[in-house]
Amino acid sequence: MDPKSQRLELNDGHLIPVLGFGTFAPEEVPKSEALEATKYAIEVGFRHIDCAYLYQNEEQVGQAIRSKIADGTVRREDIFYTSKLWLTCLRPELVRPALEKSLKKLQLDYVDLYIIHFPVAMKPGEELLPMDENGKIIYDTVDLCRTWEALEKCKDAGLTKSIGVSNFNHKQLERILNKPGLKYKPVCNQVECHPYLNQSKLLDFCKSKDIVLVAYSKHKQTPALIALRYQLQRGVVVLAKSYNKRRIKENIQVFDFELPPEDMKAIDGLNRNLRYAGFEL
Repeated sequence: MDPKSQRLELNDGHLIPVLGFGTFAPEEVPKSEALEATKYAIEVGFRHIDCAYLYQNEEQVGQAIRSKIADGTVRREDIFYTSKLWLTCLRPELVRPALEKSLKKLQLDYVDLYIIHFPVAMKPGEELLPMDENGKIIYDTVDLCRTWEALEKCKDAGLTKSIGVSNFNHKQLERILNKPGLKYKPVCNQVECHPYLNQSKLLDFCKSKDIVLVAYSKHKQTPALIALRYQLQRGVVVLAKSYNKRRIKENIQVFDFELPPEDMKAIDGLNRNLRYAGFEL
């Protein structure tokens, strides 16, 4: 089966490829590797590229996308590109400038999906993690409903096709969904999700509201393809993160097989509500 044809319809009518290539890498990894890995991912069939302002590699990822458009491998409309609004830019007046900054780095006219990275605001400024003299993060007070309205305006302006959230729990999602005058629902909620943290309640809630759950942080001790396939069969969009060419190529083979119901049930039984992505926010 051609992986490029595997897409889910979002609640705004746009289509999201069910398997995405995650571009996050630790700080010690040279940024040039993001360029090479993203180019290779597109060559082997990935069409959904997940990035963020926080990753500080949008320039390289954008370069990879543009080079694959230039050599005829893909057209811009074949690629589904996600960027994320960082926490120092959650004040409504900072949202559009933040997206425009990402677009400038990418040298693209629009992103396909723009999402709030976390439901937590930090002090605006150049520092990614603003801290006081005691090394404590300086938070900001922002009404996320106002932030959401600014995202809606970015969608209306054509800077992003779709808008969503990341790391929201169901109560935080409900605040947006119940907002008076809501123009667009979040199309997705990107969260940590794997066999040891299967997020089944949040998944059910999101499905009931026609919001796609996007899973990140595939547990490295789990046989990768099984973990990926498990998510796809639950109707979850999944991000596979690797800069290793052999693994990138292996991950695209997730469409070549199916897990029987008894295997799905067995993997469901592994849930331990165990989080690996420890964010001290």
